[in-house]
Amino acid sequence: MKIALSAAETSGDLIASSLIVALKQNQPNCEIDGLAGDKMVEVGCNRLWNMNEVNVMGFSEVVRKLPSILKLRRKITRHYISKKPDVFIGVDSPDFNFKVEQILKNNGVKTIHFISPSVWAWRSGRVKKIKESADLVLCLFPFEVDFYKKHNQKAIFVGHPLAEILKPRQDYKSNKNVLLMPGSRDSEIKSLLPELLEAVKLMKVKDRDLTFNLSLASNQHLDWVKQSIKEFDIKLSVGDAHKKISNSDLVLVASGTAALEVGLLAVPMIVVYKLSYISYQIASRLLNTSEISLPNKILGSKVVPELIQNEANGKNISDHAMKLLQSDNRKLVQELERIHTLLNHQASSKSAKAIIDFINE
Repeated sequence: MKIALSAAETSGDLIASSLIVALKQNQPNCEIDGLAGDKMVEVGCNRLWNMNEVNVMGFSEVVRKLPSILKLRRKITRHYISKKPDVFIGVDSPDFNFKVEQILKNNGVKTIHFISPSVWAWRSGRVKKIKESADLVLCLFPFEVDFYKKHNQKAIFVGHPLAEILKPRQDYKSNKNVLLMPGSRDSEIKSLLPELLEAVKLMKVKDRDLTFNLSLASNQHLDWVKQSIKEFDIKLSVGDAHKKISNSDLVLVASGTAALEVGLLAVPMIVVYKLSYISYQIASRLLNTSEISLPNKILGSKVVPELIQNEANGKNISDHAMKLLQSDNRKLVQELERIHTLLNHQASSKSAKAIIDFINE
């Protein structure tokens, strides 16, 4: 059995790695290859192309790398048209993966999209493209299946793989640790980190006992971040976010899957997000939801603060952070614990079974 995977960003690499483990448990002799990150390679995926070639965000940011991204996409489609897998699975990154899926589907390859794009939040018209691209959509959140049923698209709720890995921490005692998680993409880190560092400066004035850590997803931006924080007393680490989250009173986190990871561990957080001016002007006109962070969307209300664009400035972040650090957050933690309950459905094994069944149809 030959399975092709395409993960084009850090969060997709993490989720795909759990899927690979479950697939190999179900089918020990299956061959898995594709566009992969380091975590996928560690669990047995044959990397034909490196995820870092396409790991960018935002409209204007993508434009700069567009020629190389399109070239890579052509390579991938030509390869799998020539050497057809039993199934091609695009993991997240819809703007990259849907075109690959569409071309392969039109050439007789079964296609699955794992992790539905946020069509319930913005650009709902993309469902037409999804139907043209994916034979099956594997959904991480239950409310997504309802959306697809209305549009006659085959979809299955599998739960979230991260809920298998991450559980709400127990018996935590406050230690005045604050964790910075400025994201994984180049433009994301470079727009958010200066504001987070300004917040650190202000917070230290208000409480000298606070300690600060910064966790990066990979070594890709390590040198730039080291240079940026050299005047600050911040402990920098790579690839240990879950441990650092669990040992923090508060996490200042970029919106995205990282915020969901914090939520699954039930740790108080402030979600921050900032795009280039052009990217934000476009994105803000396409939104049709009042919650932009996954924890708030899953829980159906603004449980955690969301500081977006101009609101994501050092003073504002500092003010919200100090308020949370000085509060009794037991009710907030109880709310966040519900995220794990809602999403813990043994997603990887359920997804692997759905994929194998689909191949054998």
